[in-house]
Amino acid sequence: MEYKDYYKALGVDKNATTDQIKKAYRKLARQYHPDVNPNNPDAERKFKEVNEANEVLSDEEKRRKYDELGADWQRYQQAGAGRGQTQGGFDWSQYAQQGGFSNADFGDETDFSDFFGSIFGNMGGRGAGGNRASAGPDYQAELELSLEDAYQGGPRTLNVSGKSLRLTIHPGVEDGQTIRLRDQGGPGRNGGPNGSLYLTLRVLPDPRFARNGNDLTQEVQVPLYRALLGGEQVVDTLSGPVKINIKPETQNGTRLRLRGKGFPVYRKEGQFGDLYLRLTVQLPQQLTDKEKELIRQLAALRND
Repeated sequence: MEYKDYYKALGVDKNATTDQIKKAYRKLARQYHPDVNPNNPDAERKFKEVNEANEVLSDEEKRRKYDELGADWQRYQQAGAGRGQTQGGFDWSQYAQQGGFSNADFGDETDFSDFFGSIFGNMGGRGAGGNRASAGPDYQAELELSLEDAYQGGPRTLNVSGKSLRLTIHPGVEDGQTIRLRDQGGPGRNGGPNGSLYLTLRVLPDPRFARNGNDLTQEVQVPLYRALLGGEQVVDTLSGPVKINIKPETQNGTRLRLRGKGFPVYRKEGQFGDLYLRLTVQLPQQLTDKEKELIRQLAALRND
């Protein structure tokens, strides 16, 4: 029987914490999930290995028993022992499950190895079939949002595995943020709970604004004459038009800060980042003869 290195299967070391194991499992399960790799036998095999490794390492009792076995496995192989035998100083019966276990005792969806069954057959578990309750599989999905959608939040509807789901997006979500929707994954077995839906939000770029956390930056073009003489100008923000004051002799590249006009802080009602305006002086084009003459006069006055 082949020894299964569950730590290697998940890419973690033997001192890995429960959270590290969970994180590694979720990453690999998404990578090799059959829905992502249709008709790919290698991915299917890897997916089963990852699930089996997680079944053992995420369960405290199973992990302890597996770790104890690992220290004795070399002696077992050298002894050439089978279940219930004691050879070469190795007593397999302390590890092997009794009761005529076979892979048929598990549901078709698990398909655990003989190695797993020989050790854990009577222990059951989240992946076991029979009459034990087990949670349903988790689903993965993505939802695209415009920058304004992410700013405003509100109800959204999406379809996952033929099921229409309605959810509320809180203002201030970020690109790549993942939301967990409990009980919206696959159905549980034998009365077990449904899995969860992990929804990744994709906030699309906006040509008007650059986002950095809760702050926004916007390029604002200012006519040359307003930059020289000063005046008021209206700029668009995500919360609506705002009137700003341009000081006389404003230089190209000047930055203005509008407090509280940036992005809402996620789940902190009434808190917002800032909006930074970068002023670009816009030179006039298609000058008339009179305009050119006036500019010549101005240049002469300034000795330019």
